[in-house]
Amino acid sequence: MRWMQTEMNGANQTVMTEFVLLGFHDHHNLEMVLFVLCLGIYSMNVLGNALLIGLNMLDPRLHTPMYFFLSNLALIDVCGTSSFVPLMLVHFLETQSTISFPGCALQMYLTLALGSTECVLLAMMACDRYVAICQPLRYSELMNRQTCMWMAVLSWGTGFANSLLHSILTWSVPFCGHNVINHFFCEILAVLKLACGDISLNALLLMAASAVVTLPPLLLIFLSYVFILTAILRVPSAAGRHKAFSTCSAHLTVVVIFYGTISFMYFKPRAKDLNLDKLLALFYGVVTPSLNPIIYSLRNAEVKAAAIALLRGDLLSRKMSRFPVVL
Repeated sequence: MRWMQTEMNGANQTVMTEFVLLGFHDHHNLEMVLFVLCLGIYSMNVLGNALLIGLNMLDPRLHTPMYFFLSNLALIDVCGTSSFVPLMLVHFLETQSTISFPGCALQMYLTLALGSTECVLLAMMACDRYVAICQPLRYSELMNRQTCMWMAVLSWGTGFANSLLHSILTWSVPFCGHNVINHFFCEILAVLKLACGDISLNALLLMAASAVVTLPPLLLIFLSYVFILTAILRVPSAAGRHKAFSTCSAHLTVVVIFYGTISFMYFKPRAKDLNLDKLLALFYGVVTPSLNPIIYSLRNAEVKAAAIALLRGDLLSRKMSRFPVVL
């Protein structure tokens, strides 16, 4: 039963028990293709990001602020995609997709929280690169363990607090029995379209909070790279400039892909076919997170060296040698 009527204080009220996710059910062949593609990409995402986290834990050479933030980014990518992709894959194989009310609320909260967290974390990573390039002699002092922990806490706290605000406001509006979500997961804008009450406050706060969460981090990233590029251009040797730029090129690539995809999704003209918008959202939610481990693996010699050492068994043997066996 998707919704039921209850009588409280003499008035009928609608209590939502589950939602129907429309997805791409009008195009079954497309769903089969997407199932295969998304399963493969999701597997690469989980394995690649888990490998980055594992390498950071095992290799002492990666115990630096840059790789600490990279591990946080990898955790965000794994958790973000895992909040909706497994259920979405199951729905691709079903004729009708439903999700419970608590499940929908949790899914919306996690996807919004982790997306917001990534915006702030990318700015923290830009600050780290700024200190590394522009203040190299004070890098260890400025980017100490406590500072990095506080920067990570700020990123996660901001993202989850922002999502909590929107979740409370979203689920406080009446839905009047409308429960068909024209999306493949509980995306906040798709859920708000079901409301039968006034959502002007929700729309205003969503716009304001989105601006606060995305624009200041983007401005901070822009300013950081202005100073970074200025410092790199002052390096006399070409080899020195290349080495300096290589330390931040992977992060810059991730930033361009992340914000470029968001800008294309939300600032392009609305498509007449809503399935096209859903495909773009699917690309942003599934493909983009899987690119991060590839980018950092290809553009960082330290990650390549750690991966090779892990394949040879050197990392595990060094780790085990630190724990002598007592007979």
